[in-house]
Parts: sequence; structure tokens; C-alpha cells
Amino acid sequence: MPEGHTIHREARDQKPMLTGRDLAVSSPQGRFAEGARRLDGHDCKAVEAFGKHLVYRFETGDHLHVHLGLFGRIRKAKRPEKEPRGAVRIRMMSDTHVVDINGPTICEILDEPGLAALLARIGPDVLRSDADPDRAFARIAKSRAPIGRLIMDQSVMAGIGNIYRTEILWRLGVHPDVPGRAVDRVLFDRLWADAQRLLRIGVTRRAIVTVEEALAAGGRRRKGERFNIFGKETCPACAGPVMKLDIAGRRAFACETCQPVP
Repeated sequence: MPEGHTIHREARDQKPMLTGRDLAVSSPQGRFAEGARRLDGHDCKAVEAFGKHLVYRFETGDHLHVHLGLFGRIRKAKRPEKEPRGAVRIRMMSDTHVVDINGPTICEILDEPGLAALLARIGPDVLRSDADPDRAFARIAKSRAPIGRLIMDQSVMAGIGNIYRTEILWRLGVHPDVPGRAVDRVLFDRLWADAQRLLRIGVTRRAIVTVEEALAAGGRRRKGERFNIFGKETCPACAGPVMKLDIAGRRAFACETCQPVP
């Protein structure tokens, strides 16, 4: 599933392609035909990311809500358009570009109350300037749940996925099993700031990069050179073994030396 930096990058890339233009909207696959007809011919006012959710705002007051899930994919290209590749749920065309979305978990039209209800369910997004970190800390500070689960709960903090979770906690020396209520405000602020920094870099570089040497060097690196312990056998800091964990059905990693077990 794409992490938050990918969705924010999509919003950033698509804004100049789609906003301020009347769009030709269709559903080549046919599964979103009614929704496409409702949006067809109308001006797209904004493309926004909220955590792992994309929202397209239209002049009519309708909002297209897309969540890619595990298998969704977005393709963008300049016109003239080509034949759809695969089962395209929705195609949006401006006078210059075409955006195809295949296989999203969610593709729906929301009115204003529906959008408000969606945003109320999403936790503060570390990449949004209007995010309220106090809201996330309030949830974490009173929870017995492990921090490794909480920061991937999109209703607590939006945008952090599996790789970022592992890497951020390792960088802070925090074991994923530490209860949320054991995380004080100083540690939370460090966690929030590191997440902000890393995800912003992810938006710019179109890749998750968490190794300081790679962050400083810039440019593209092989995947194994961009992570500290995710998918690794040994810890780069202490050379000790890296543990494989299962957190709510997702694999995670931790170093018991650098991240003491609570």
C-alpha cells in the first residue's frame, strides 16, 4: 500500500494537470460509470492528499474520494490519450493530460457532509500544514496499545506506513512494543518531527530514504541502501541481529540492543 509521501506526490503532480479545467471523466471499466457521468464536463478546483486518501474537489460541490489500497495504481500521461491499460476504474482528461486510476479500494463521490465525515476519521497528516499534532498526542498518551501499532493507525496519525514505522522508531531508539502512554511529549515531538522530515524528503525524491548518509548525498540509491533495518538481518549501528515482528498482521523490524524491549 502506498505510504503518505506517495499520495502527496500524486496530488502535487496532478494539480497542474487537472485543476482549473473542465474534465472529461469516464469509466472505461464501467464500474464507476454513474459517478463518472456526474463529474464529466465539470471544473476540478483542487486535488488534495489527506494521509493515504486523495480528494478531487469539483465546482459542483462533489468530491471524488480515492483510496488506492494494496492494488490500486495511477497512471499519468500527456495527451493525446492512449487506449486504457487494464481495468481503468476512472479516467480524467484535461486539455493537456490524462489520469487513469486502476483498481482502487475506494472510488466514490462524497458531498460536503460526506467529506467532513471522512476527514473526521483521518488523524492529523504529518505532511499537511494544517495538521494538529496535539490531537495525535492526545490519542497516543492515553493508549495502552503499542506505539508501533498506533503510529500506523490512520485515525491516530495519517500517512505513516510500514517502512516508515520501522525506520522512525529505530532512529529514535524506541521499541515498537512500547505502550503509547509511555511516550512523553518530548519523545512524541521528536517522532512527529522525524516523520515530517522523512516524508517530505520522500515526496521530493519519490522514494523512502531514511539512512542519513543517503539523505545527505541526495540522488537515487538502491533500495537496500535507503533503509537502516527494514528487511535487514543486522543493525547498522550495533551490528546486532534485527528482530522480525508481526504487528497487526504486518511485518516490522527492531533491534533489541538499540531499541530496548519495554
